[in-house]
Parts: sequence; C-alpha cells; structure tokens
Amino acid sequence: MRRHIMVAAAPLLMLAACSSMQESDLPEATVPAPPMMGTANVSDAQINEAIVNPERPETDVERDELRKPAAVLSYMELMPGDTLLEMEAGDGYFTEIFSHYLGPQGELYMQNPAAFDSFLGDAPAKRLERLENVEYVRSNFDDIPLDDASVDVVTWFQGPHELWYTPESGAMLVGNPQASFPEIKRVLKPGGSFIVIDHAAPSGAPASTGGDTHRIDPQIVRDLAREAGFVLISENDLYDNPDDDLDASVFDEAVRGKTDQFMMKFEKPINQPPERRAAALPPTPE
Repeated sequence: MRRHIMVAAAPLLMLAACSSMQESDLPEATVPAPPMMGTANVSDAQINEAIVNPERPETDVERDELRKPAAVLSYMELMPGDTLLEMEAGDGYFTEIFSHYLGPQGELYMQNPAAFDSFLGDAPAKRLERLENVEYVRSNFDDIPLDDASVDVVTWFQGPHELWYTPESGAMLVGNPQASFPEIKRVLKPGGSFIVIDHAAPSGAPASTGGDTHRIDPQIVRDLAREAGFVLISENDLYDNPDDDLDASVFDEAVRGKTDQFMMKFEKPINQPPERRAAALPPTPE
C-alpha cells in the first residue's frame, strides 16, 4: 500500500526577509565547485517516451508547449532509477512525466504542504492511483520527513517564492524561510542536484514580493542556496521572456503561463560532512 507522509506545520511566524538576503551581507563561498555531473547517459529517447506516454491526461499534454518538459528533463540530468523529491508538485503535471521516466526501479516523492489541500482537492490522489513508484509527502517546506542523504535529485518548480506566501486560510507553508534550503540539502546525497524554476521579479525586489505577485528576485534564490552550502552549477534561459511585465501578478491573464522564469542547477558538494536536521530558527526581529 502506498504510504502518505504528513508533518504538522511548525508553530513559528513567517519571516518578511528582505535585507538579510542581500549579497553584501553574505560571506564569501569557501566550498570549491565539484565536477559537473555528466550527460552521456541521459537518453533523449527515454525522455521522449515518458512524455508521449498514452496514459498522460490530455489536459497535461496541452500544457507541454508552455512547460517544455523535454528540455527540462534534459537539463536536470535525471536518470532512470534515481530517487527524486519533487517539492511543491501541485496537481502533478511533472509528477506524471517523472514517474514514467524513473521507471519501476526509481522512487519519486511528490511533496505539497497540507495547506494546499483546500485548492488541490483530490487531484494528487487521483494522480497517484496510476503511479506505483510515487509516494505523497504532505509537509511544510522546512520540515521534510525523509532520511539524510536519501535523494539523488530535488526539484522546486515555480515555488521558492511561496516561502513568503500565506494562503487565505492562514495556514503556514513554512516555519522559517531560511531553514528550507538547508533542509533540502540535508536530504540530498553528496553530489546530488537541486533544480529550481521560478517566476522572476525585478532585480532588487524584496522577498515579500513572493506573497504579493508570486515572483522572486533570482538573486534571493542564489543567496539562499549559497547560505545553505549549495554550489551554483549553471543557469538556463529556457523560460526567458523579455516582454513579461515583472511587476504583474503571475495570475494576471496578460502574462499567465508566459512569465519570465529563471532555471538554476545547484549541487550539494561531495566534500562536506553530513548534515543533521536543522533546528527551527527563531524569527528575525523586524
């Protein structure tokens, strides 16, 4: 029987972090970049097979032109048989593709905060009825119920801005925004990859923009990752759209589905000692 994992929300206040994320306030990175993972074994044929799978719902296929799944999987360097944590998987558009691509030897954790239940409804449950290698994880972003160094790849697509978003219900998605990236790094194996995609906000926009327009300044993501000990391997312009109004909400019909998005690949260095689950940090005073 498929397991469903749930962690209760931490009773901490959300941070309105802005100035603490600035490049000038951060220490210089001291960890040398590890060699990039090779792409020789990434099969375009296997990627294509997962995407054209006839079991995929037609409503998913209709989104392929905007989501560009083949290019995303190629960039990720995900391998069949890997263990993948899909942060903020939503209704499972990418979950379906990942599941078919990873195959029966692979393992996929589909994560969403419990606070998303109200608008996701039974969509994840219906998706999982057909996907035998997927387990649903209901947890906050800074409290992932997986073992240390247990995952090969972590994705967070269109999501880090949510660290500063509170749903109308008032439910928490995270106890501390600055604890989320260290938690992701904890569950990654040494040398594992962390792939981030999100809607771009104007340069210098405060982190709190994530709760307003659902965008984030790419530099905030770089800073969060560097503070957590990740190494930035590359950035990709797949979703660049110079015509996007970076101040508009991503739900504005004029830009919805066509926002300017950034894509980054980070690695957990091989030469670092194993982490322990980080204790929740107290909120930073205003």
